[in-house]
Amino acid sequence: MRTIKLGTSTLEVPVIAVGCMRINSLEHAQAEQFVQAALEAGANFFDHADIYGGGASEEIFAKAIHMNDDIREKIIIQSKCGIRKGMFDFSKEHIIASVDGILKRLNTDYLDALLLHRPDTLVEPEEVAEAFDQLESSGKVRHFGVSNQSPMQIQLLKKAVKQPIVANQLQLSITNATMITSGFNVNMENEAAVHRDGGVLDFCRLNDITIQPWSPFQYGFFEGVFLGSDKFPELNKKIDEIAEKYNVSNTTIAIAWLLRHPANMQPVIGTMNIQRLLDCCKASEIRLSREEWYAIYLAAGNILP
Repeated sequence: MRTIKLGTSTLEVPVIAVGCMRINSLEHAQAEQFVQAALEAGANFFDHADIYGGGASEEIFAKAIHMNDDIREKIIIQSKCGIRKGMFDFSKEHIIASVDGILKRLNTDYLDALLLHRPDTLVEPEEVAEAFDQLESSGKVRHFGVSNQSPMQIQLLKKAVKQPIVANQLQLSITNATMITSGFNVNMENEAAVHRDGGVLDFCRLNDITIQPWSPFQYGFFEGVFLGSDKFPELNKKIDEIAEKYNVSNTTIAIAWLLRHPANMQPVIGTMNIQRLLDCCKASEIRLSREEWYAIYLAAGNILP
């Protein structure tokens, strides 16, 4: 498995992150088989959040991987906090309490990375800074990041937070690529020219923040998967054509498209199907040509000015 540095840290991480949101849908034996297959494929980076399965996903993962000191040294764990019922909460009290709960459920003493989940408009950067300082000094969290945040929201946090922001988890796929599309349409009087995210792609590249695309196979907001969908016939035709050339699955090519971008992204794969996970991991071995990347982009219905 190819690796990259996580942001400006020295932490080497695989280019594929294993998303554990749905691991609570598996029986114990299935969960054991899944995490073991991921480890054997070199996908030892596991992404969690305190809200996944109401906390059950973290507990199930810890049991499935048989968490102990030896295992812990071989894996990288990231979790997220900040979402509560009916609100978002970046208060110091909530962040600290959330991490304590996460660590207990995961049966570990520390997180390799903690991300703030969804922007809280009532955020007070000084409180976040106090929480991060306490978590870092206690050894409970080693690296910090955000999820679904714009450049200005990150800058606001950095007004007080001294730790580097190493990652930003953002929705991105071939069919949900507005952060890429807006870059093609600079100074154009069309819908595609609208910067809906404040230029987050370039901002993260400029500041060495690793983008972690979530829902890399979805179109819309969890409306469905574009692979095999009759809503995207030209896209599937092109992906299948390229997949045949490389003798891999269409799943592999969809992830290879994200990995081809020079931003050094780390897609978060949410499947609980072992074969699909392995297909995603194969993408780390493939580098699409410029022509192939653009052909896929255009086949998704995007246009170039």
